Amino acid sequence: MSQQGYVAAPPYSQAPPGMGGYQVGYAAGPAQPLYGHLGGAPHPFSAPAAGTHTSTKSAQVVVWNKHSFVFCFLRNIFNSSCLALPGQFGGMMPGPQAGMQGGFPGAMAGPPQKKLDPDAIPSTTQVIEDDKAKNGGQVYCTNIRGQVPPLVTTDFTVQDQGNASPRFIRCTTYTLPCTAELAKQCQVPLAAVVKPLANLPKNEAPLYAVNHGETGPIRCNRCKAYMCPYMQFIDGGRRYQCTFCNCVNEVPVFYFQHLDHMGRRVDFYERPELSLGSYEFVATLDYCKNNKPPNPPAFIFMIDVSYNNIKSGLVKLICDELKTLLEKLPREEGADCSAVKVGFVTYDKVLHFYNVKSALAQPQMMVVSDTTEMFVPLLDGFLVSYQDSKPVICNLLDQIPTMFADTAESETVFAPVIQAGVEAFKAAECSGKLFIFQSLMPTAEAPGKLKNRDDKKLVNTDKEKTLFQPQKGVYEQLCKDCVVQGCCVDLFLFPNQYLDLATMADVPSHTGGSVYKYNNFQMETDGEHFLADLRKSVQKHIGFDAIMRVRTSTGFRATDFFGAIHMNNTTDVEMAAVDCDKAVTVEFKHDDALSEESGALIQCALLYTNISGQRRLRVHNLSLNCSSQLSELYKSCETDSLINFFAKSAYRAILNQPLKNVREILVNQTAHMLACYRKNCASPSAASQLILPDAMKVFPVYMNSLMKTAPLVGSTELSTDDRAHQRLAVMAMGVEDTQLLLYPRLIPLHNMDVDSEVAPAPVRCSEERLTDSGLFLLENGHSMFLWIGQAASPDLIQGIFNLPSLAHFQGLMSTLPDVDNPLSKKVRAIIRDLQNKRPNSMKLQIVRQKDKPEMLFRQLLVEDKGLHGGASYVDFLCYVHREIRQLLT
Repeated sequence: MSQQGYVAAPPYSQAPPGMGGYQVGYAAGPAQPLYGHLGGAPHPFSAPAAGTHTSTKSAQVVVWNKHSFVFCFLRNIFNSSCLALPGQFGGMMPGPQAGMQGGFPGAMAGPPQKKLDPDAIPSTTQVIEDDKAKNGGQVYCTNIRGQVPPLVTTDFTVQDQGNASPRFIRCTTYTLPCTAELAKQCQVPLAAVVKPLANLPKNEAPLYAVNHGETGPIRCNRCKAYMCPYMQFIDGGRRYQCTFCNCVNEVPVFYFQHLDHMGRRVDFYERPELSLGSYEFVATLDYCKNNKPPNPPAFIFMIDVSYNNIKSGLVKLICDELKTLLEKLPREEGADCSAVKVGFVTYDKVLHFYNVKSALAQPQMMVVSDTTEMFVPLLDGFLVSYQDSKPVICNLLDQIPTMFADTAESETVFAPVIQAGVEAFKAAECSGKLFIFQSLMPTAEAPGKLKNRDDKKLVNTDKEKTLFQPQKGVYEQLCKDCVVQGCCVDLFLFPNQYLDLATMADVPSHTGGSVYKYNNFQMETDGEHFLADLRKSVQKHIGFDAIMRVRTSTGFRATDFFGAIHMNNTTDVEMAAVDCDKAVTVEFKHDDALSEESGALIQCALLYTNISGQRRLRVHNLSLNCSSQLSELYKSCETDSLINFFAKSAYRAILNQPLKNVREILVNQTAHMLACYRKNCASPSAASQLILPDAMKVFPVYMNSLMKTAPLVGSTELSTDDRAHQRLAVMAMGVEDTQLLLYPRLIPLHNMDVDSEVAPAPVRCSEERLTDSGLFLLENGHSMFLWIGQAASPDLIQGIFNLPSLAHFQGLMSTLPDVDNPLSKKVRAIIRDLQNKRPNSMKLQIVRQKDKPEMLFRQLLVEDKGLHGGASYVDFLCYVHREIRQLLT
C-alpha cells in the first residue's frame, strides 16, 4: 500500500555532522552504527528483505495524509555541507570541516539566512488539540481488538465492552509485529504501561466485584489465567478452551451455562468476567497469607523532632494538620468510617513510641534508645482506631511540639525508623504505610548511618552512575523486609543540603511509596504546598501487600518490568503497596511467531488487600492486533506510551552505563525506528525529506526533552539529590505524568475570555511564544510558574496581583492575592483545577521576565536549547534526519 505524506518546504538544508548543545556532543558514529535497547545487545541496522517495500508512488506535492508527516530539507545554495539554520546564535552551523566549537556549533560566520518557520515542524500542542477536537467528550467503547485509544490529554468517557480501559493499560503499539525478526528490524519497543488501581471519573462505573464463594475465581488448569471474555466455551458449554495457552478445561458444575446459537453463554451479559475487560474477584483464603483473612492496614506517622524541624515550625504544622486529616482517612465505598488503624512515633537519635489507647486519660511515651536491635516496646495501644482514641490522639498532637521545643539534638537515625514500622506491622499482623518526615542525612551512630558522598568531579565521567546508586547493605535488606510485610514508605524530605537521596529513597522506591522533597523549607512559602501533598498521600486510593502477574497468549511474553516495585523472580511483580497514581511498565518479547488471525492477548492480575482489609483480585484484559506489515505497527503506535517506556529504560540504564552511552542509544534508536519506517512504509521520495509516521510525528520533541532532563544531563550545576529524585519519580509514573513532564503546558492568560467555561488552549513550549505584554502559566505536574512579561499592562497587574505596577512586585511570590474581579477569579480557578488534577501538589512560583528566578521557568521551555546542555527541537530534528540518512545510504 502506498503511504503518501505531508510535504512542506521550510528553508532547511542537510543536518549538521555533529549535534550541538549536548555537553558530550554526538560525534558521527561508525559507518555501520550499532543499535540496541538500553542495556540490550547492540545490532546493526539491516535492510529489509527483498519484496517488503510497501509503497509505489512518490510524494512530491503538498498533501495531507493520515499516515505520514513529511517535510523537506532543502540544500543550502551557499554551502551544501552546512546547515542553514539561524538559531539564537547567529551564524551558521559548521559543516564536516569545521568541527564543534565551544560546545555549541554557532561560531562560524556565513551569508544571512532566512529565519526558519517553527510552525513548519510538527507541533505537540496541535496534535493534542486535534485529538481533543476529534475525540473530546466522546464515548470510547472497548469492543474492538487493537483499537488505538484517544490521547491521555483528551477528556473522553470509556465504556468497557470487553477490553480494559486505557486508564488501566496503554500500549506503545496496538499492533504487534508477527515475528521477532520484524520487531528487531523496526526497533519499536513492545510494551504496556499498567496502572492497575487508576482512578475512574465519576461518570464511569466502578469495577464489579465477582464473588464465587469458597470455590474462588475460575482459572485455567495449565497457565492459571483467570476467566475472561476471551475464553472459548465448547462442547455445549461443558468445557472451555483457554485462549492464553489453548488448554481445554472442564467447566465446574456450579458455573455451567448453556450456549446460544452463536456459541456464546446465555448469561454472557450477567457475568462481568465474561463481558468486561476489567473486574475484580473476591479472593478466598487460598490467596491470603497463612490462609488467614488479613487485618485492615495501618498508617504510622513518624516525625523527626530534631532541632531543624522544631525551629522551622514543621513539627507543629504536621501535628496541627493531622488533627483534621485523620478525620478523612481513606475508606471503602459505602463504609461509615475508615478501617485504617493509626500509630505515632517521634525520633531524633532515639525513637519515642506512643500509647494512645482509648482508655487512657493521657498518652504515654516509651523510648527505645538501642537502635541496633529495633523492637516495638508496646503492642496494645500503639495502633488504634482514630475514632475510638480521638481525644488521646489530639492530646498527643498538642503536646509533641512543646515536648521537644527546647531540643538541641541535631543528629538523626533513619533505617531504624523504617525497621520499627516493619516490626509494628509484623506484631499487629497487618500491612500498611509509614509517613516519615525527615530533614537531615542520618549521621547518628546506628544501622543505615550515611556519609556525604556527593562528588561533582564524577559528573561526566564513567563513575557518574555511582551518584544514582543507593548504598548497599542495610537499606537493601530493609526493602525486602518491607515488601514481605506489605510495608509501604512515603518519605517527606526537608533538606537544606545534600542528604544522599539515592539511598534514603531506596526503600520508598521499591515499596510502592513516594518521595516528596522541599528544599530549604520555609513555612510561609512551602507550608501549603507540603500540606497539599500530605493530604493527597493520606487520602489516595491504595491497595497493600500486592502481587501482580502479567500473562500473555502464546508467541510472546513479559520480559522486563519498571516501577516502584520489587522482583524476587522473573514473573511476580511484588509491591508492598500500589496506589491510584503508580504505574508499572512491562516490556514484551517474542518467543514464537504471532498470528494475524488470533491476535495477541494480555491479562494483568493484581492480588491485593483493599483499605478495609479484604483480599481482592483485580483483572485487566487487553487484546491487540498482529501484523506482518510494519506499516500497521507504525499506524497504531502511541507516542506518549513510547516515551514513558524510553524514559524508564534510560533512567534504569544510567545506574550501570555512562550517561553519554545512554544518550547515544536513545538517539540511535529514534533514528532507527524512523529510518525503518522511511525504508519500509513510506513512498519513495528525495533523501532531503524527513518522513515521520503520523502517529509518531512529535516523538522527536519528546525524545529531545527527555535527554534534557536533569538525570540525563551531565551538569555540575544540578543538585545530585534533585537528579536522583526525578529519576526515581519517573520510574513509577503513568503515561499522563511522563507526557506532561516532558512537554509542559504553557497557557496564555492575558487575552482569555473570562466568561468561558474552559481554560485557554496551551501554546508551543518555546520562548518564541512568549510576549512582553503577556501573562503565561506553565506547569509540568511538578512545578508551576506564572510568568509576567515586562510590558504587561497596569490593568492586568492590578487585576491579578492588586498592585499598581510591576515595580511594586516583590521577588518570588508563591500565592495569588484574593482579588475580587473576574480575571483574578478565572486565573485562580485554572490554577486550582490543574492542582487538583495532578498526583502531586505544585508550588506556584511567580516570575517576572528578565528577573533571575526566570531561569527556572526557562528550563521547562523544552523546544528551546537546554540551559544545562541539550539541543533545541529544530536542531535535534535536523540531527536525527542526518542519522536517518546515514542509515539509509
